[in-house]
Amino acid sequence: MNGHARHKLKILICLLYYFPHRTGLTIHVQRIAEEFVRRGHEVTVLTARYKSDLPRDDVVMHKGVRVVRLWAPIRMSRGMIMPAYPWAAYKLIKEHDVVSIHLPMLETALIALLAQMVHRPIVATHHGDLILPDGLFNRFIQGTMFAMYKFMAKRAAALIAYSEDYARHSYYLTPFMNKVSVVYPPIHMPLPNPQHVEALRAEWSQNGGPVIGFAGRFVQEKRPDLLIRALETINQHYPNARIVFAGEHIIKYEDTWERHQDLVNQYRDQLIFLGLMEDPQDMADFYAACDVLALTSDSECFALVQVEAMLSGTPVVMTDIPGGRVPVTVTGMGRLAKAGDPVSIGEQIVEVLRHPEQYRRSRQEIEAIFSFQETVDRYEQHFYKHVSANGR
Repeated sequence: MNGHARHKLKILICLLYYFPHRTGLTIHVQRIAEEFVRRGHEVTVLTARYKSDLPRDDVVMHKGVRVVRLWAPIRMSRGMIMPAYPWAAYKLIKEHDVVSIHLPMLETALIALLAQMVHRPIVATHHGDLILPDGLFNRFIQGTMFAMYKFMAKRAAALIAYSEDYARHSYYLTPFMNKVSVVYPPIHMPLPNPQHVEALRAEWSQNGGPVIGFAGRFVQEKRPDLLIRALETINQHYPNARIVFAGEHIIKYEDTWERHQDLVNQYRDQLIFLGLMEDPQDMADFYAACDVLALTSDSECFALVQVEAMLSGTPVVMTDIPGGRVPVTVTGMGRLAKAGDPVSIGEQIVEVLRHPEQYRRSRQEIEAIFSFQETVDRYEQHFYKHVSANGR
């Protein structure tokens, strides 16, 4: 039976960051939440007040989604502690039919315990294993988070993974494969603006040289330093190449930008840093202005930006890592490079730049593989299934 013909659900979504925060995870959740509202469901997001200029312990509506932000005075690496969370979560869980948790998140065990107390099913989406920079404190955080997650996973009705490839290599998911279902992330992009794209290329291209894009934060796990080092190989064929970085590069919780200043300065004339870009139209134009998007991560659950670039007509070079390699593998719209190897990354970028026609697919082909509506349908089916199994 089609989900649209059923009763409407009350869905509680729990995650640490939500709009206006911009990462692949928050964009994923925002798209799902807003589409559920369009389908007539009632959606509440319980999240942290991660910036002081956001409303404190207040309820706001954003595009039909009720957003409850809690005071978070204590920060631990990327995480935050919210003193009012236990009571707020308990009250909201009782008011809703199903709880959707987005991981990793410190409060997972607490949410699982509260949901069990009031007999509400949990459907948890895993957005990637927690991997922090080296250090005793970070190891402690990683171990604690994993223990909390395992408590929740044993009680969850279902665990959602972006791909089977990632799930089978995830230290979070492999112990619970009997509960894992694969659902591609929700992806849609506006069409690029040709005039703006042309203006960006004129601004970024150096004497007609290729433009290589990078979309993401300048953090250790995404290894932007490898892309910069790949210029040594790229410059042998395209000495006028430039790399354009879209995303935050000064990150409070780690010092990757500071540690690589010598490298940045070495190639300063070939690097452009745009900072965080929040408008989807600006991102579509950014992708379309690039000849290739390069992602050089050591670890990546999926990387939505790959599909966003493909929808904008731009091929991708991605490191050959579990989960991250899926978009290139299933579309053929790009090449895979050896993880951790700047020479391999450079060689694969050169290959795409030399033969771009071999790595182009139509927008319709990409949309057929990564269907936004099918993704939301599958989430909806999971929610209905487990709400019904719970007798609600």
